[in-house]
Amino acid sequence: MARQLYELVGARDLRFSPFCWRARLALAHKGLEAERIPCRFTDKDRIAFSGQEKVPVLVDGDEIVSDSWAIACYLEDAYPDRPALFGGANARGIARFVNTWADTRLAPALVRLVMPSVVANHLDPADHDYFVSTREQRLGKTVAELRAERPEHLQAALAELMPLRQLLTQQEWVNGETPGYADYSTVAMLQWQRLVEGDELLADERRIREWRDALVEQVP
Repeated sequence: MARQLYELVGARDLRFSPFCWRARLALAHKGLEAERIPCRFTDKDRIAFSGQEKVPVLVDGDEIVSDSWAIACYLEDAYPDRPALFGGANARGIARFVNTWADTRLAPALVRLVMPSVVANHLDPADHDYFVSTREQRLGKTVAELRAERPEHLQAALAELMPLRQLLTQQEWVNGETPGYADYSTVAMLQWQRLVEGDELLADERRIREWRDALVEQVP
């Protein structure tokens, strides 16, 4: 069976999910190819075989793995002869900390920026009502409120980038001497933001832009 990656797709085939980008970056790091299967927000039946409702889902032969972190761990363990995503048990723990920071600090700041643009420009019509209702409920804000508060949310997102900003002045990669999953778990969030609304957030962040672009360019 061919390797397959089920990933989120928006209008005009835009693949902007940060969690799917993490999986794509991990595959690219390992030098592995996968057929990319598009799924809209409401295409729950397409991934029902995985036993849950979220992408990414990786199918690798008889293995079915969902969740971007679980996919990275699977690839590391299943393909130990290929370039390491973590570089050992202790390094995996550190990468998981960075992954958790990106999920719990960076992503919540960025979603308040990108949600109005996603709704206005990047949703398949079949997903519109589902996306708006679920995200407004989750954030406790309407799309109109988030749009009006954009300057505030822009500053909040820049503040959350402070650890990354400082680290990248001292070393080339978050992972250290070479890129690793600590880089991918973070850069995927910024690639999500860039694809949805451009480079306003990083307009004055040249070092972070260079780091981001060098990483995402390796993805086919």
